[in-house]
Amino acid sequence: MGRARFWFAAVLLGPACAFVPVAQSQPAQPAQFKKAAPKLEPVADTKLLMEGLADPNVRALGKLFAATPKDAEAWAFARGQSLLLAELGNLLLMRPPRTKKGLEPWLAHAADLREQAGALARASAAKEYLPARAALAGVANACNRCHQSFRVGVRVDPFPEDR
Repeated sequence: MGRARFWFAAVLLGPACAFVPVAQSQPAQPAQFKKAAPKLEPVADTKLLMEGLADPNVRALGKLFAATPKDAEAWAFARGQSLLLAELGNLLLMRPPRTKKGLEPWLAHAADLREQAGALARASAAKEYLPARAALAGVANACNRCHQSFRVGVRVDPFPEDR
């Protein structure tokens, strides 16, 4: 009975399979159907990034590092928040100022934020309390240097309770 099913299927499917090219697994797409690579475009303006990402993350990390985090979950949270700040540096690199003279310092400050936040993420991943606090201060300093350069009247202080 098994042989009969095989031959029956071969007879039915044979003609349909005869037209399938063996060497080609997918049909080639004509050039007009190929998608262009997506272009990086800012979606939110810089002020919204600062109010929605930078400020809440720095504040949350400041509260977290008021004392040594107690468990692995808190350290993982700190690492995640730090990585968001580092990625914010990348987002800022996409938003250069409109004036040509501000371009160089903008790029330098955005890269500095990315570097400082990356150091904070590494210290958080290693669960090193004092280096993490120092790195968070480094993130705040990077923010404040940029704000000073571009005359933004906001001072970032992750540890206001310590003063």
